[in-house]
Amino acid sequence: MLRSKVRLTILGIILNTILFSVKLGGGIYSSSLALLSDSFNSFTDIISSVAIFIAVRLSSKQADRDHPFGHHRAEPLAGLMVAILAAILGFQVIMDSFESFFVPKSIIINRYVVGIVIFAIVVKLFMFIIFRIRGKGANSPALIASSVDYRNDILVSLSVLLGNILVMSGYRIADSIVAIIIGIFIIYSGLKIGMDNVEFLMGKKPPEEVIERIKKLALSVPGVIRLNEIKAHYIGTFIHVEVHIEVDKNLLTEKSHEIAKKVQYAIQSDELVDYAFVHVDPVPA
Repeated sequence: MLRSKVRLTILGIILNTILFSVKLGGGIYSSSLALLSDSFNSFTDIISSVAIFIAVRLSSKQADRDHPFGHHRAEPLAGLMVAILAAILGFQVIMDSFESFFVPKSIIINRYVVGIVIFAIVVKLFMFIIFRIRGKGANSPALIASSVDYRNDILVSLSVLLGNILVMSGYRIADSIVAIIIGIFIIYSGLKIGMDNVEFLMGKKPPEEVIERIKKLALSVPGVIRLNEIKAHYIGTFIHVEVHIEVDKNLLTEKSHEIAKKVQYAIQSDELVDYAFVHVDPVPA
């Protein structure tokens, strides 16, 4: 799984670098503010891909003396840093766009520029699909966050294409308006990714279906009468669980401990669970 995620992040770095170079060159050649703004968005995608690559490698490290529960928070932490950078660049794009209202620029629109935008849309669509599928399959918030960013990039590129068409139709101010829209989308993308990853860092409760799955695993262990309480929260990309099980109070301590260990192992067999804390409550049989 780790090797697959690493290869995917490397692919993201390569494709985003290609897109940035192509968009920047096309923006300079055509003096298209919208295309230049979109190239800055691709530059943030490069940084995002590099950060996620490092985070994926770091999050896979085993627990050590200083990090007894592992390094699982690395992925959402990388997502948060990228979100902040995206928001800053989004504001910069909007500021530059407002300036263009007062300092008009000559614009050259041709098939080359339109071809760049269409090429970007096709590449981003491919990246969105593969990151979405792999991200959900690996339960990786970093890969899923990247897929959301790529989805927004598709909308951004479509806006660039629309801006160029409007300029060709004689509405030269449209390029600046589209650039402002791009800036808004960049900020939105940053805020969305940031909020999602902050929830992972803050110990968000997993979905109810995950809680129900954990309950069934605990109750499947012979000797467990019922569950008294269950709590779960994300610690990075995985879950820590605290569960109170009720067992016959007449059981020997050794037998109660054995049941608790079986419950712990059963819960930890779930792919999302990193560690389970089991508390025994003795009750009348």
